[in-house]
Amino acid sequence: MSDPVADCMARLDGAGLSPFDLLPGRTFGEKLIELALSGPPSGPPAIVSGLRNLAALIHKQDCGAVRVVVFGGGTGLSTIIGGDSLALGWIEDPFQGLKEVFPRTTAVVCTTDDGGSTGELLKDLPLIGLGDIRHVLLSSVQERRLRSLYGLSRAGALDAAAALFTLFNHRYHQPPAAIDDLIGGAGLGLDGLPPDLAAALRGLLDDLFSDPRLRKLLVRPHCLGNLLLVSAIYRHHADGDLAARPEAIRRGLNFLAERLGAAPDAVLPCTTTPSLLRMRYANGVEVTGESKSGDSRRGYPVDRVLVDFSSPHPHVLPEVVSAIAEADIIIFAPGSLYTSIVPVMQVPGLAGAVAANRRAFKLLTANLWVQQGETDLAMGEDRRFHVSDLIKAYHRNIPGGVAGLFHTVLLLGMQDIPGSILQRYAIENKEPIYLDRGRVWSLGFQPVEAAIYSQAALQDYRVKHDPRAFATAVKTMWIARDVMRRDRPGRVGLNAPDTRFAVSGRAEIPCRRYAAILAFLQKRRIEPSRWVADILWRHWDIPLRHLDNVAGLRLVEKNEWNRSQQWDNIYSFYDPEDGLIKVRKDMLGRERFEVVLLVALGQSLLGNYAAAKTMAPLEIEGRLLGKIYSLRLRPESGRNTFLSDSDLRRYLALARMRQSDADPDLFTRVLNGSEGFTPPGLLFGLTYAWYLDNRFAPHIEYKMAIARTPVSNMVPEQIRTLHRRQALVDFFRDCVFATGSQAGM
Repeated sequence: MSDPVADCMARLDGAGLSPFDLLPGRTFGEKLIELALSGPPSGPPAIVSGLRNLAALIHKQDCGAVRVVVFGGGTGLSTIIGGDSLALGWIEDPFQGLKEVFPRTTAVVCTTDDGGSTGELLKDLPLIGLGDIRHVLLSSVQERRLRSLYGLSRAGALDAAAALFTLFNHRYHQPPAAIDDLIGGAGLGLDGLPPDLAAALRGLLDDLFSDPRLRKLLVRPHCLGNLLLVSAIYRHHADGDLAARPEAIRRGLNFLAERLGAAPDAVLPCTTTPSLLRMRYANGVEVTGESKSGDSRRGYPVDRVLVDFSSPHPHVLPEVVSAIAEADIIIFAPGSLYTSIVPVMQVPGLAGAVAANRRAFKLLTANLWVQQGETDLAMGEDRRFHVSDLIKAYHRNIPGGVAGLFHTVLLLGMQDIPGSILQRYAIENKEPIYLDRGRVWSLGFQPVEAAIYSQAALQDYRVKHDPRAFATAVKTMWIARDVMRRDRPGRVGLNAPDTRFAVSGRAEIPCRRYAAILAFLQKRRIEPSRWVADILWRHWDIPLRHLDNVAGLRLVEKNEWNRSQQWDNIYSFYDPEDGLIKVRKDMLGRERFEVVLLVALGQSLLGNYAAAKTMAPLEIEGRLLGKIYSLRLRPESGRNTFLSDSDLRRYLALARMRQSDADPDLFTRVLNGSEGFTPPGLLFGLTYAWYLDNRFAPHIEYKMAIARTPVSNMVPEQIRTLHRRQALVDFFRDCVFATGSQAGM
């Protein structure tokens, strides 16, 4: 059976002057997408009539049976599936995007989210991150299904979508006493929804108050959509370990999806095993937790992204694997480079499943903007981040690399965006990701630029992907896939992929970590306990074993503070005599308290390591040349420290303490004249706080900034200092925080 679209293209392309020559775009794919989005150009009717006919055929093509799998997380995935369901404008046009053109679309969603309401849920339940799933689930509501389920008109379906938007995105801050308080707080009566849908949602809300496993959730601030999703999951989960019965997550998702008007299995988690994101920066510092890494501004580009799972065998729903194997189109959605696609592809088996599907049309959607704190610091010599850099970052961070994962790269054509709008973004320190077409081609990928931006957003001086234009572009490329396949580069020109990836099962299930934090604080009677709990929760890198030497926390009145400030203005310390962290009471401002607590906690890891510390004048022939600081280690049998003997001695060497040849337990440091000095214990505490958040110790940040300065072979001391500072970072990563994503049990 002949294909009318292919026949029409062949006739047009066979003419002496091809009508396709009238269309803008460098490649055939770009020209076709332009035709589908904008229609034929003006010209002689005999020439453009064929283009008009082709555009009509493309739009009429039915893609209802085409199976699509999309990977991603958050706003980027939600936008191309069906519009950003967190944005107020979504209610004006909720039925667009891939879900309407390709109703058999499955979104496979990243689950490492740990911020906001999702983070609060993780404190109480052994769940995966649900925030992105909720976001994409609402975007997946289809008009056809919603109208068919509840007998609605077009206007009725729009009203229902608007009501769901209000309900799912409502966030409460005061604990509700009853279901009517919860609904009333959202400014929505459920009677505004179709009766059967209202009854289903009310049942899920009732469970929040009647199920003892869920009732505790209501005391924390939450997004109501997250609670509905959790309620649906727990309705399908009997007592026991949720991790041992992951099918409850799929059943709960489908229970809610089918009642909202989304297709079965329209939204699936990439894994049902709880996991944490871990980023290693180019200076060697590692940060654990997606929300924390998103806030980090370490001053260095991200070098490596890793996912720590709570099991060495992360579970993947069989429906995810089968959806990938059966997919006709596989799309990598736009979004944060390191927190959307990479965590999904690090789930064991998923990248291999994508590569194994050799018949699917595979597409990477390039991000619009350079991401602050991530890609902006990895710019090339021209101070730009390119599409080729994006591809190489994925290749470096995905097990097995990107060969076989996608063939085509779709990106928004910035040449169509007015310069005044790009200038406005530049003022906000937002830089676009630039297409280096030749380099992308040489890497083995086919770049396609298209006007897939939202005209409405452009009127508000914003650049966003347009769901309808995106879906049209994908549909056009799918229809012309055979022609586009002929235009692809012959081979992938990337370096061999990294083979050092190994599944990490070292992450503790978050709610268990939080319970252990609360148990520690209650046992030690530490106040302000809520602040301390929040600090320990935010810093996933702190193993709870770091608390072993802490007997409690004592607040000291300012007029009673008698600790010498000769070497610092840090108003906290760890006292090895009684095991207490002591903090001057006027440090109880939220951020100040976090700084001084972390400095003292770091000091506590050294425990009672020192038997004696002295500072004596250094005189030669009656002349005072400086001072000599001496530190004698306590015998190892009497030491109560976190560090082993060898690690402790290694640290003292990094702190520039010289070990005596005659007495291996004696360490000294010579200070010239009035040279400043940070004693080893204080340096350890400051570096500990800096490693966790480089805003907290500007003194250490200043020292470490040498790594950002180009090294000169003319200054050997600079090289030695750089190596010493880098060795200190490596020491803290490998010896102090080596089990940072565990609860330390």
